[in-house]
Amino acid sequence: MHACNPDGVAMKPAPFGYHRVFSAAEAVDHLSAYEGTAQVLAGGQSLAPMLNMRLLRPDALIDINGIEDLAAVRTDDEVAVLGALVRHATVEFSPTIAARLPLLTRVAGYIGDRQVRNRGTIGGSLAHGDPTGEFPLASLVLEASVRIAGPAGHRQVRVAELYSASYTTVLNPFEVLAEITFPANPAYCAFAECCRRHNDFAVVSAACVGDRSPDGRWRGVRIGLGGVAGVPVLAERAGELLDGSDLADRDIAVAAQAVLEVIDPPDDIRASAAYRRHLAPVYVRRVLTEMRDGASTMPDRSQDTTPATNADAKPEAQR
Repeated sequence: MHACNPDGVAMKPAPFGYHRVFSAAEAVDHLSAYEGTAQVLAGGQSLAPMLNMRLLRPDALIDINGIEDLAAVRTDDEVAVLGALVRHATVEFSPTIAARLPLLTRVAGYIGDRQVRNRGTIGGSLAHGDPTGEFPLASLVLEASVRIAGPAGHRQVRVAELYSASYTTVLNPFEVLAEITFPANPAYCAFAECCRRHNDFAVVSAACVGDRSPDGRWRGVRIGLGGVAGVPVLAERAGELLDGSDLADRDIAVAAQAVLEVIDPPDDIRASAAYRRHLAPVYVRRVLTEMRDGASTMPDRSQDTTPATNADAKPEAQR
């Protein structure tokens, strides 16, 4: 099957073959048969524009939307697992995901527009590797890992090790990102981003998570930034500076300045490197302040015992 309409008139993309598969193993087989010249089709929200502009000219598309297992949401006492085909809209509105991964729910509403969120998938977002992407940043802060299916079986890769450069992952051309695993998350979180237009690509984004003890001291604070390097970055030392603190304004100010140690912002059409360097500590202060101020009103999710469920996975209704 080639990129033509029913009348045989060529469409915007260059010609390509098309294969719809119903298991990860079948997808891997097709990718291997094309020897690295095929692309995986999930939501297609980034792939389709690149095909139309002929920035990509794959020999074939391997459509994985028929793999129902990859649209499942599973939770237990230890982890939450999202299949690669879980749509942005599911992440945004699922009560199960909101209870277990509130940061993920929070960032989903910032992605594109409603049409994009109805079709786009979390696995596609992670595999695409946009350094300004909301899901890669949130997954990094939440210490997620991905399960990758390939010719040799499955392997697990931490999101912190998934990206080697902008839009570049460690997946090889014969592999499929199958699911994302999130460990038990901290009780509190916050997220903010600066965009030139509503829901545009982020100029700078910041996310944080942490736990507050009964005496008001904070532990396990993790701070991440997007749009400030070729990959999303974790400001580890900044988080360590806040360990045991009450997130007083002076503590937050010191941590916010510390994030400058780990960023290397680009110059591009959206903003200069200098402007991004200015914004990074500003947005870190904002998210840390929001997390601190919201802790007294947010429910404590550290003891959440949401039962295991697949109720949020409705693959047929979402396609």
